[in-house]
Amino acid sequence: MQTASTAAEAVAQIKSSERVFIGSGAAEPQVLVKAMTARAQELRDVNVLHILTLGDAPYVAPDMAQSFRHTAFFIGHNTRQAVQEGRADFMPIFLGEIPALFERRLPLDWALVQVSPPDRHGYCTVGVAADVVVSAIRHARHVVAEINPRMPRTWGNTIIHVSRLHAAVQVDYPLPQLTPEPIDETSRAIGRHVAGLIDDGDCLQLGIGGIPNAVLAELRNHRRLGLHTEMLSDGIVDVIESGALDCSRKNYHPDKAICSFVMGTQRLYDFVDDNPFVESYGNEFVNDPFNIAKNDRMVAVNSAIAIDLTGQVNSDSLGTRPYSGIGGQVDFIRGAARSQGGKPVIALPSTAKGGALSRIVPTLERGAGVVTSRGDVRWVVTEYGVADLYAKGLRERVKALIAIAHPKFRAELEREAFGMKLLTRVMVRGR
Repeated sequence: MQTASTAAEAVAQIKSSERVFIGSGAAEPQVLVKAMTARAQELRDVNVLHILTLGDAPYVAPDMAQSFRHTAFFIGHNTRQAVQEGRADFMPIFLGEIPALFERRLPLDWALVQVSPPDRHGYCTVGVAADVVVSAIRHARHVVAEINPRMPRTWGNTIIHVSRLHAAVQVDYPLPQLTPEPIDETSRAIGRHVAGLIDDGDCLQLGIGGIPNAVLAELRNHRRLGLHTEMLSDGIVDVIESGALDCSRKNYHPDKAICSFVMGTQRLYDFVDDNPFVESYGNEFVNDPFNIAKNDRMVAVNSAIAIDLTGQVNSDSLGTRPYSGIGGQVDFIRGAARSQGGKPVIALPSTAKGGALSRIVPTLERGAGVVTSRGDVRWVVTEYGVADLYAKGLRERVKALIAIAHPKFRAELEREAFGMKLLTRVMVRGR
């Protein structure tokens, strides 16, 4: 390893037209990113790749367009405008398939990452972001790292020996934090319905936002829950500390909480630091549907922007405008469906725009992406109840989804369903 005295020295050899990966989430190497973008005048067409990051993204600024071109595997708040304006690209892909890209389709010239300090044997860890970072480190021609004493040391497949680093720079700054979203009454009602589908001993996957937090808040009286998830959040720590989640009933990786990245507050980062109960692995492992399915009674809870009356789920775009990404939704929906006793769940509020729009719609908006197909969807939950769509024909699905739509939109949805020949008036009278 060559220890660079400055971040500028560490990234000085990045060349035009090379491909640069940036570490994920709260582990984004912010000092290295700033040093790289400071070279904008001397660089052209550098391809910057990453999933969600919590730091700044100066390389997507309009005046950086000739120097850097970003490709988002998942769109965050810091890159959304650039993608929607065409200054950056979005690659629709299952999260579990991204790690293999670095070996087979998108060879990396550079990986810029952040790691914990080395132990006495010279091993660092990738800390709060194993996800696609582990694969990027493994396959990049050059790996440059920030070594941050505030990065938690994590267990699982997270270690990297300092000899693998081509350059490293010492930094010392707190990881960016993600404050849990407040739980409103709609989320609380959805949380109660979802919690009603979860039994003691089930294994869980939940994502980010108010609805997952609301579900977790309803689980503190459950017992022996397990965890196999992408994101480890503050809400999960609350359930662990309540005694409800101990992974003792898991048949796959028993007694271990499995995740691929950690994102939340400093309390969460302190919890995972050198905690053998929590093990982090890359998304090629965590998101493999066959691995997910090895967990009996797997309950996967994911969100959506909208769902049509036949069960098609849009969760990555607002019409033609990309908004987020496919992420791991399909990986976990399919894994939970194949799990013994598993339940794949899509949970969403019944309305958007302050109640002005129904999220249950006759047809998806033109250009909207279908992330979870109607062949994959099973349980759908809103604040008005639970619809089980599995092994249901289109007419049964329509009726079940209208029943959990907001009441003020149900008549309109019925009229649209009649027009599409998905319902008949005879069926409505007998409902």
